Amino acid sequence: MKIIILGGGQVGTSVAANLVHEANDITVVDQNPDLLRALQDRFDLSTVLGNGAHPDVLIRAGAEDADMIIAVTNSDETNMVACQVAYTLFHTPTKIARVRSPGFLDYPKLFGNEALPIDVPISPEELVTDYILRLIENPDSLQVLDFAGGRVRLVAVKAHHGGPLVGQQLRTLYEHMPDVDARVAAIYRQDHGIQPRGDTVIEADDEVFFIAAPMHIRAVMGELRRLDNPYRRLVFAGGGNIGTRLAKALEGGYRVKVIERDLNRCKRIAEQLEKTIVLHGDAADEELLQEENIENTDVFCAVTNDDEVNVLSAMLAKRLGAHKVMALINRPAYVDLVQHGAIDIAISPQQATIGTLLKHVRRGDVVMVHSLRRGAAEAIEAIAHGDRYSSKVVGRTVGELNLAQGTSIGAVVRGDQVIIAHHDTRIEAEDHVILFLQDKRRIVEIERLFQVGITFL
Repeated sequence: MKIIILGGGQVGTSVAANLVHEANDITVVDQNPDLLRALQDRFDLSTVLGNGAHPDVLIRAGAEDADMIIAVTNSDETNMVACQVAYTLFHTPTKIARVRSPGFLDYPKLFGNEALPIDVPISPEELVTDYILRLIENPDSLQVLDFAGGRVRLVAVKAHHGGPLVGQQLRTLYEHMPDVDARVAAIYRQDHGIQPRGDTVIEADDEVFFIAAPMHIRAVMGELRRLDNPYRRLVFAGGGNIGTRLAKALEGGYRVKVIERDLNRCKRIAEQLEKTIVLHGDAADEELLQEENIENTDVFCAVTNDDEVNVLSAMLAKRLGAHKVMALINRPAYVDLVQHGAIDIAISPQQATIGTLLKHVRRGDVVMVHSLRRGAAEAIEAIAHGDRYSSKVVGRTVGELNLAQGTSIGAVVRGDQVIIAHHDTRIEAEDHVILFLQDKRRIVEIERLFQVGITFL
């Protein structure tokens, strides 16, 4: 696939890193020559210097025969105009644009071929907000991902001493909870993936990914660790788009405080929020945190636009007694540095965004992609088409499929029915199949598996 990425910043670099190893022809456009040189040194791709909204620059990037344009510059206006130019002049089939401003996103009629021809508007702020909301709604989880419109979830949790399943074989899970249908999709032990089997023994500190219907999530987590009480007191550092969205979504059911250092912004968001306490101050101010009883806080979540502030304030909140701390971190190197340390969960906007992009690049009918383990693993939702003669999956049981090493099928969604996959589960046409790939480099094999043969009409 020929793909043009407009913007070589953190999001553009993350997109390029994910796509360049999958037999895609990638060209990155940016106005910063230093960024482009760094990208060429790291990846096998082409670069073009210039403004991605200008037709002559797009022509030099190969837009006349491009399959997709992904506009992720720092300017909403540049991204939207670039998609308009690509549609009008080059009839580019797929146009994706990063749009951050709520002033645009609040008017969905703006997007579509009858208005701005953007096939997929992506708001990292919205995606990160939804991601954090799921973590707060599911205490003790490291990651919570929805599939099939929320009918099935993939949850990551760290196993702790005291969990009934810790030290036991995996088959014990099904013996403990015969009425709860769940499937362990993967286990990571000291960053090494383990293919789960019935005789696999769960150890303390294992990172366990399991799939279940939302109603069963809490019960399965209780097998792996002692469960905390539901969160009640939340503090968000940063009153920007993400902090304000989170407070607005949660203030009805939680005690929410927002710390913002800009006085004018404090006044604006205080007018937007009904029950949230808005505090003017520095989130890394020890006295302020102590005055606000940080030791009684269930979740401290730093979502300012400054990585250093997020890391330092989250670490300080943890030292002062906050039960769980999260930090929004843009730089990938920082994510690896702080994860599993004083900060409980490092949230990467790039990883939250990349899945939305990948589902439009994947071959075969892939409707959902989630990037896991900082991009090393992937969970995908693919639709099985065809019949037993034209498809490699339809009409066959899970045990009969020739799955790539490290790949497992966690669930099958058939209409409104969620079927947790076992070796004798048979896949039917139009089933949504949820797969976990411990090594995302095997994605090509999965794409081939779900592609329909030429005999299918």
